[in-house]
Amino acid sequence: MDNNTLQRLKDTIDKSQSIGVAVGKNPSLDEMASALALFLIFKNMQKQVSVASPTEPIVALSSLVGIDRVQGSLGGEGGDLTVAFPYKEGEIEKVSYTIENSRLNIIVKAGQDGLSFSEKDVEYIRGGGSLNVLFIIGAGRLSDLGNVYNSDATQETTIVNIDNDATNERFGDIVLVSDQFTSLCEQVADLVMTLGFRIDVDTAQNLLDGIIDATDNFRQSDASSLAFEMAGILMRAGASRERAVVASGGTPAERQPQNSGKQMQMPRHSMQENKRQVQPEPKPEPAPVSKQDEVRQEINQLSQSQAKQEEPPSDWLTPKVYKGSSNF
Repeated sequence: MDNNTLQRLKDTIDKSQSIGVAVGKNPSLDEMASALALFLIFKNMQKQVSVASPTEPIVALSSLVGIDRVQGSLGGEGGDLTVAFPYKEGEIEKVSYTIENSRLNIIVKAGQDGLSFSEKDVEYIRGGGSLNVLFIIGAGRLSDLGNVYNSDATQETTIVNIDNDATNERFGDIVLVSDQFTSLCEQVADLVMTLGFRIDVDTAQNLLDGIIDATDNFRQSDASSLAFEMAGILMRAGASRERAVVASGGTPAERQPQNSGKQMQMPRHSMQENKRQVQPEPKPEPAPVSKQDEVRQEINQLSQSQAKQEEPPSDWLTPKVYKGSSNF
């Protein structure tokens, strides 16, 4: 991304008060985690922000922070509230309101024949307020947003298109599409860090969850070096790799690389004979370590450090003897 695009995006966010974040139908964990990470970042910036999906989030996404804030439409916090109910000609005499104890009471006065509807027929509809900017995450085309996107309501809205799929139609006013990223979460993490935005623990965890899921816990051979780099930074920000593996559906055995600790034992007399007979061989030159391997080692060290911090003290399970105070 060139500096002009970066500056334009930063200026757009700074001057925008109402921001929307949307994903397409049936979003992956990586897509939803990216969207919720942006939602949390803008929320911490005191913006009016909403996050929406045209389909209900599935159970596999339930571990993401903020998943309960996903709506079926945009602009929920800044939009109007409409109270709707069935209407038949002549059954309503008038509609009025009163204010009591800081509460607004809407009064629907029935006509001579009474009201034909009951309380369960009343609907509360949160309208989409005017958005200054809309971030669309992982959607190849606007039609993927279903009813979430309304072209008439977003005529004055700046559209930011973020995707790592080369088939993306590159719609929008600011297009951030590149297939060089293994995951959307590493792309979003790199973007917000470049913009200088603060990433808290919850945001870091969401982003790490998405990276772990998209790279199959870094087992994919095409995992980018940026994915490793961002993972290390996010873990330093407080994200847990173990939690991310579980969130992506991994088993406990996959959380940490483990060694069995078993080594082949030789008879003691054989070992003595080998000491006398076998001449020491020159040590081979160490193989060069790639940047990706260095980051992988750093991630493993961070994971092991976090695991050690979570272990209870060795005397945790030993019986404790309470000694009363001598002041009584």
